[in-house]
Amino acid sequence: MRRGNIRLKSVLFLFFLIFSVSGASTVLAQADKDKDVLPRPERGIAVYTEFSGVIVPPGESVRMELTADNKGKRDENISLKITQVPKGWRASLKAPNFSVDAVPVPATKTRTMTFLAEPDKTVKPGNYQFQIDAKTDDGKFTSVQKINVTVREKTPGEEEFTVTTSYPVLQGQTDAKFEFSLEVNNKSEGDKSYNISGQAPPKWELNFKPAYEQKLISSFRVKGGSSQTVTVEVSPPRDAQAGSFPITVTISSGEKKQDVKLTVVLTGIYKLDAGTPTGLLSLEALAGKPANMSVFVKNTGSAVNKNITFSSFKPENWKVEFKPEKIEALEPNALKQVEVTITPAGQALVGDYSVGISVDGEKASSKTVELRVSVKTSAAWGWIGIIIIILVIAGLGGLFLWLGRR
Repeated sequence: MRRGNIRLKSVLFLFFLIFSVSGASTVLAQADKDKDVLPRPERGIAVYTEFSGVIVPPGESVRMELTADNKGKRDENISLKITQVPKGWRASLKAPNFSVDAVPVPATKTRTMTFLAEPDKTVKPGNYQFQIDAKTDDGKFTSVQKINVTVREKTPGEEEFTVTTSYPVLQGQTDAKFEFSLEVNNKSEGDKSYNISGQAPPKWELNFKPAYEQKLISSFRVKGGSSQTVTVEVSPPRDAQAGSFPITVTISSGEKKQDVKLTVVLTGIYKLDAGTPTGLLSLEALAGKPANMSVFVKNTGSAVNKNITFSSFKPENWKVEFKPEKIEALEPNALKQVEVTITPAGQALVGDYSVGISVDGEKASSKTVELRVSVKTSAAWGWIGIIIIILVIAGLGGLFLWLGRR
């Protein structure tokens, strides 16, 4: 009985402990939730920019985000107006496709637009003050944001942007495409637009693309303090000779520009062609006897092809020989004739056989000529057969005459 009481008390104690911990957790969670939710006024607005003071060089525009913040519990339509613009400047509030003078902001939410200030050529170094006023439709709630712009000359030797490339020299065959990668680093604090152009040898094609994209461009924009990669695609004409060719790419922004020197080294096109002078790809031969035919090799590329060798694919026990066995060098558009001797095996049966002749250049891909070799019997065996037949006929005739006399 006593043990039962002890067990009952233990169970009740555990229930009490679990309930206490659960209740405490709920109270703490609710306290944290109430702590996270700050009390808000019934109404209230604020406008503010990313920065209240910036420094730019002469002629530089100022572009930054402007945020309209509804701090109250009800939706507001906030009117916006730039009330102070220094002489020589144009200022506006921009959305992606139009100018803005008012924006609806739901309760507790924010809306973002762009503040843009553009100087004309008369603006000199100094301090310039801008002011943006915001108010609700009923005018009861207002907010003001001031922006101070300091125009200051750059220090001597300070660069506005740099252009670098890791591989200014590319090498390949004439029929290849060459892609250079240029990195444009905007060292100024504001966004910059850049124009890109280039000079290449006559008949060469020159295109500019954003990195990893296929669209063609002639200008691009880089955010202040950021960099962007541009691809320069170069395509030489097919008749371009081997050699080194300079290409100049110019990147400019306003009056500032930089030239980038690039080089394409063409090794020419390595290409061979082969065939027979008559166009016939068949040959007759006797078993065990050599048969000759001519094969031409032509350099159809734009570079000298060296160390041209020959090989064959033939039936077992056949022999294929080349004269000359090797061509040391073949100039572009040059043609060389090679004598090929094919000897069928002595036990080759009468019929058609395939023999492949492969021409390999030092750098050109191989060219194969397929020949059909027809193995015939010798004419001497034909005459021997005829003589045997005549002898058999004569023998039979003599035998009939002898039997007739008897």
